[in-house]
Amino acid sequence: MPRESSTTRTRQGQAKSPPFVFRPLTPHLMDELGTVLRGSWGTGCWCTYPRLTDAQMRELPGPGAANQRRRDAMTQLARRRRAPGLLAFEGDEPVGWIAIAPRTELARIETSRATPRVDDEDVWVIPCVTVRKTARGRGIALALIRAAVTYATAHGAPAVEAYPRAGATRIGDDNAYFGTEPLFRRAGFRVVRKPLENRPRNWVPRVTMRINAAH
Repeated sequence: MPRESSTTRTRQGQAKSPPFVFRPLTPHLMDELGTVLRGSWGTGCWCTYPRLTDAQMRELPGPGAANQRRRDAMTQLARRRRAPGLLAFEGDEPVGWIAIAPRTELARIETSRATPRVDDEDVWVIPCVTVRKTARGRGIALALIRAAVTYATAHGAPAVEAYPRAGATRIGDDNAYFGTEPLFRRAGFRVVRKPLENRPRNWVPRVTMRINAAH
C-alpha cells in the first residue's frame, strides 16, 4: 500500500507534523470515512454518487433511510479485495478521502454528457477528493491523488483520468470535490480534452486530464 510523508523539518531537525498514511477503505473504516465527509456535499452520499445513476440510487436495497442504504452500499464495496478508495490519516486522525475505480464501475460518469469518453482506453477515474476543513492547505489533496495513482497502477490500471474544473479559479465546496486543473497538473496529469464546446451555460467548465500509469 502506498504511503507518502508530509512531514517537514525545522532547522533544528524537529518534525512539524506526523506523516500521512494512506489506507484502502475497509468496512472497519466506515466511521472514519464518515468523519472526513461530515459537513461536506458527500455527507449523505457516502461517495456512491459517481457510481450510481439516480435510478440505481432509488433502487438500493435494504431498510432505513437513503443515507443508510448508501452507507451500506459503500460498505459492501469496501469488502472487496480492491478498495473503492483511500483514506488519508495524519497520526490516528482521518483527514482525507479519495475515490478511485475503473471508469466502467462509475455508472454516472459513464453515462454523463459532461464526462464523455475520450477514447477506448480502460482508464481508471478519480471522481472525487475530499479533505476535512480543519486539515486543508497542507498538501493532503495532492498527496491523495498521487497515492491513488500508485494504487491504481498496482492493480493494473493503464492510465488514470480526472475531470476537474478548468482553469485556476477558486471554487465553492459544492464543486470542490472533483478538484481543479492546477491541482491535477501538480500531480503529473495533462489535459487530453478541453472544456466541451456548446455545453449548457449552467455547466461548470471541466477538462479531461490523464496520467499514464508506470508499470
